[in-house]
Amino acid sequence: MGKSGIPAEYTINEVNHQRTYLINGELRAWNGKTSEVYSTISSTEKYVPTLLGSIPDMEEKEALEALDAALAAYNKGKGIWPTMRVKERIDCMEIFVKKMQTKRDEIVKLLMWEIGKSLPDSQKEFDRTVEYILDTIEDYKQLDRDNAKFEKNDGVYAHIRRGPLGVVLCLGPYNYPLNETFALLIPAIIMGNTTIFKPAKHGVLLITPLLEAFQSSFPKGVVNIVFGRGRAVAAPIMKTGKVDVLALIGNSKSANALQNQHPKSNRLRLVLGLEAKNPAIILPDADLDLTVDECIAGTLSFNGQRCTALKIIYVHEDIVAEFNKRFSERVDALKFGNPWEEGVKLTPLPEPDKPAYIQELIDDAREKGAKILNKKGGTHSDNYIWPAILYPVNKEMRVYQEEQFGPVIPIVTFKDIEEPLDDMAESNYGQQVSLFGKDVYAIAPLIDTLVNLVCRVNLNSSCQRGPDVYPFTGRKDSAQATLSVYDALRSFSIRTFVAFKDNELNNETVEQLLESKLSNFISTDYIL
Repeated sequence: MGKSGIPAEYTINEVNHQRTYLINGELRAWNGKTSEVYSTISSTEKYVPTLLGSIPDMEEKEALEALDAALAAYNKGKGIWPTMRVKERIDCMEIFVKKMQTKRDEIVKLLMWEIGKSLPDSQKEFDRTVEYILDTIEDYKQLDRDNAKFEKNDGVYAHIRRGPLGVVLCLGPYNYPLNETFALLIPAIIMGNTTIFKPAKHGVLLITPLLEAFQSSFPKGVVNIVFGRGRAVAAPIMKTGKVDVLALIGNSKSANALQNQHPKSNRLRLVLGLEAKNPAIILPDADLDLTVDECIAGTLSFNGQRCTALKIIYVHEDIVAEFNKRFSERVDALKFGNPWEEGVKLTPLPEPDKPAYIQELIDDAREKGAKILNKKGGTHSDNYIWPAILYPVNKEMRVYQEEQFGPVIPIVTFKDIEEPLDDMAESNYGQQVSLFGKDVYAIAPLIDTLVNLVCRVNLNSSCQRGPDVYPFTGRKDSAQATLSVYDALRSFSIRTFVAFKDNELNNETVEQLLESKLSNFISTDYIL
């Protein structure tokens, strides 16, 4: 054991003052202003936040240097990376993922300390991200195989492929700072775009072990990594109008603010994963044992800090008393502790001000008639607030209106199924829903309606993103474009082709192009 009972392998032995950033293929030294990075996990007996390190606090100058590097690497579509053969881009990505795998222990440890994610979930996030990259490589190979041909219609041949869009500004979230970020960054890179990437506010140090891997795996300027506040770094980049794609997982307010700064919004592609208020709808014949299990996972995995979390539960009035009793007991029986502790389900909140915000939601709901159902609900500790189950919740309460992104669970009762359906139709969000029940005569028409209100209906299952081969998207304020291994390659590219009329000159020219292999675009080579 290390100090304060922390296992030696998870102890933070030295403070990481990150003084390197990546621009134009160079790992540059930073000598300017810095921001300290603290963990809400204490490494001493008496509670004190732990200083993990510090990061560069960059401004407009560095942001524009990163943009210039990405523009130069793209070079109006003439750059080495956008014109490179598909196989060569895949080779670079395979080199990167091999180097990334050597950093597993370091990144898993930082995931625990920086954002309070449990050890099994931190390991899963790393492994799932590696798997995502490998699956993306395989899917890109298949895409290229499918395109290694010529089509002919009305006397015109066409060789159709997918080409890059240009320069991508990539901004990831703190709750999945590796997986969600790379779900944007990896497909953007492999499709031939050049990128500027700014890590999230929390979960930033865990990116730093990969700087050298990015620098040594890709041509200069393809990946540029800067640090700092979004307002100071992302805004100046957008204002230039030279970014082709905004790839952001986060909040719709941030997305709107950045979009509005781009002077040519019609030319800006958006790949956005935004907030949600995913409901569970529990019908009177639901299997309560299974439903409670899934609702625990849906509401409180990573303390509810997931866009896919269940953030409101609708329970039919006939079973609400029994559901509330079982659910409350289960929530209070969950284990709270540090991320590496065996069997821990609830962990310290990474945002120091989150407990106070959750308390505001609880106070507001209680003033408007809700009660805390579970005995431990709302209990404060130094870096946590115990999940509070609030009932009955109505539309006047902030916890009904706001995406809480933390451990507070509103429960609403309903008599007529039209009530939750109307609420979902009126909601600003439309990502997913969980539907619990057994009667197919009740479920069938519900499914037919729900698929038009959200993009994923989870039957007797909690909401989630994975498996990553399935489409991940949303309606209204919840998303724009679709992410999955398959869809992301398409979201970060555009169909582009060479066409020619069927005549002797053209046929001879194209045959020579194929035989000489002079063109990287016109090719029927088959990648195995």
